[in-house]
Amino acid sequence: MQTLAGDFRRQDRTVAFVPTMGYLHDGHLSLLAAGRQMADILVVSIFVNPTQFGPGEDYDNYPRDPERDRRLAENAGTDVLFMPEKDQLYPEGYETYVTQTHLPKHLCGLSRPTHFSGVTTIVAKLFNIVKPHYAVFGEKDYQQLAIVRKMTADLNFDTRIVGAPIVRESDGLALSSRNKYLTPQQRQSALSLNRALAEAQRMVAEGETRAETIIEKAVQIITAQPETEIDYVRICDPETLEDAAVIDHPVLMALAVHVGQTRLLDNTMLALQSGEQQ
Repeated sequence: MQTLAGDFRRQDRTVAFVPTMGYLHDGHLSLLAAGRQMADILVVSIFVNPTQFGPGEDYDNYPRDPERDRRLAENAGTDVLFMPEKDQLYPEGYETYVTQTHLPKHLCGLSRPTHFSGVTTIVAKLFNIVKPHYAVFGEKDYQQLAIVRKMTADLNFDTRIVGAPIVRESDGLALSSRNKYLTPQQRQSALSLNRALAEAQRMVAEGETRAETIIEKAVQIITAQPETEIDYVRICDPETLEDAAVIDHPVLMALAVHVGQTRLLDNTMLALQSGEQQ
């Protein structure tokens, strides 16, 4: 892969890269479609990265279907499908990790303290192997996108990071490989995440600017459903991820909720109408 990527660069062929952990769904396929449009070569990786899973998380049970993924990637116009083995990327004696000091100390990083070190490490390794001009990440995991953007700038990677919008199922549930874990009843409970975000948007559109009030309403909506346990509901600055008390500029509202044993993420941007800015 590294040799092939070097050849692409020497031939002045642009490379778009979509790193995934596989079990592809329509959300992933939207990233592939974006990458396909922006470069000469589309490279997709499938690797369930062990270093971003903490103790007791679902690494061993994470859904995998490599042959199905291969078909979907090919049908989406992928030129190169990179599927390394764990021992290739983390051989015996491996001990080097990429860490950040600020952005991981918010949102998901509070309950998953080692997660983002695993993310930045694997993304840095993949960038060095694939040498992409563009890399496409979904906005569903907004914190991951922000962290990868910061790492790319800080470490001077010659790669432009592109964020792609959240893709939802017809009932509003954000697409995720982990949705397959949900029972029919749990899936109904999971819809409360999108309802909470929609209610927040409605409240802001009607002039509510207090983050605490909006968060309280979201918590009520989510906890009213069975088998829901909130990890966090936060309203924060989209660049620093610091909590915002008042909505006087565009802010990120981000949720992480366990529905049964499944941890789900969702988010939206909140902003007053231009005539209401104070």
